[in-house]
Amino acid sequence: MTSDDSRKVAELLRGQRIGMLTTIAPQGTLTSRPMALQEVEFDGDLWFFAERASRKVGHLDGHPEVNVTVGSGATWVSLTGRAAVVDDAARKRELWNSATEAWLPQGPDDDSVALLRVEATSAEYWDTPGGRIATVLSFAKAKVTGQRFSGGENETVRL
Repeated sequence: MTSDDSRKVAELLRGQRIGMLTTIAPQGTLTSRPMALQEVEFDGDLWFFAERASRKVGHLDGHPEVNVTVGSGATWVSLTGRAAVVDDAARKRELWNSATEAWLPQGPDDDSVALLRVEATSAEYWDTPGGRIATVLSFAKAKVTGQRFSGGENETVRL
C-alpha cells in the first residue's frame, strides 16, 4: 500500500464510529450488521468487539472473508479483507471503553468477549469534497446542463 493510498483511506475513516460488518453465513448468504469501530487510527486493520458465541464470530470459522462499509452523507468507504478472533487481553483492555461496556457488561477480561481484527486488503471509496451541499449543487448542475453527475472522487486501492 502506498502511503498516499493509506493516508486517504485513513483520512476518510477518521471520526467514523460505526461500520457495517458483512460476513458469509455457512449456507453462503451474506449477513450485515452495524458494529462499533474500536480503532480510530487506521493502519490497515479495523478492530471490533463481539460475543465469542455470536453468529458473526461463528461465520468467521468457515469464511473469514468480510467486508466493512463505513460512511456518512458525503463519504463512503468499503473495505474488503479477512477477519479473525484475536486473543490478546492487553489489547482488549486498551481498546475497551464505556460504550463497549454498554453492549458487553461482563468486561474485557471475560472469556465470552472476543476481539475481532479485520485485516483490510483493499478499499474502495467515494468522496465528495464539500459534503452534502457540494453533492446537491453537482446534482443540480448535472440536471440543468444535461451533463453526467460528477459525485466526486471514486477510487479503488490495494492495501
